[in-house]
Amino acid sequence: MWVLMYVFSYSVNPAATSDKAEWRLLPNVVFQEFTSEERCRTAKSMLEGSLKEAGARLRSGLEDLKTIGKADPAQIIIAYNVECLPK
Repeated sequence: MWVLMYVFSYSVNPAATSDKAEWRLLPNVVFQEFTSEERCRTAKSMLEGSLKEAGARLRSGLEDLKTIGKADPAQIIIAYNVECLPK
């Protein structure tokens, strides 16, 4: 039995937006069991790709806002870690 574990969090500093509130998603930890290492690694690869793409979209949107002086992509932190572990 294998367990896919992933941790995801993000933080947007108020300086990054016209909003004066900080946006923060505290780290979330998720566990999913798999019957084989291969299935776990396939899920890991797909999840990492999805998280990377979501982060790139967010940064791209902030870059667009930066051009009109409404955001600063340097003020956003996106963190994730995905692991397959034997149970």
